[in-house]
Amino acid sequence: MGAKILYIEDNPGNRLLVRRILLVEDYEVLEAEDGPTGIEIAMREKPELILMDMNLPDIDGYELTRRIREIPELASIPIIAMTANVMHGDREKTLEAGCDGYIPKPIDVDELPRQVEQFLEARE
Repeated sequence: MGAKILYIEDNPGNRLLVRRILLVEDYEVLEAEDGPTGIEIAMREKPELILMDMNLPDIDGYELTRRIREIPELASIPIIAMTANVMHGDREKTLEAGCDGYIPKPIDVDELPRQVEQFLEARE
């Protein structure tokens, strides 16, 4: 089994799509549908990478990223924004919040595994 990836996303269809794409590439995929669950899973499982939806219903992805960065055990895990927020300045906003990268939605199913691999390699 490859790297452990946590995907924090409230949309079940998006979670299903990303899970299917990453499982084919032999990644272990963990899922959370909201921010508090995402932090709980991250603390327990210590994933190698977090994919973060920025438009979560309870705590948005920007605030959740900031909170994760404040937890010493999780602070070094790369967080990649996966978001439909693709207006001018949105990428910069995710990076300012503490994300290490940005993948716009709708995701490119052929490109996602390569992008994930690049982020994982950059961590090493």
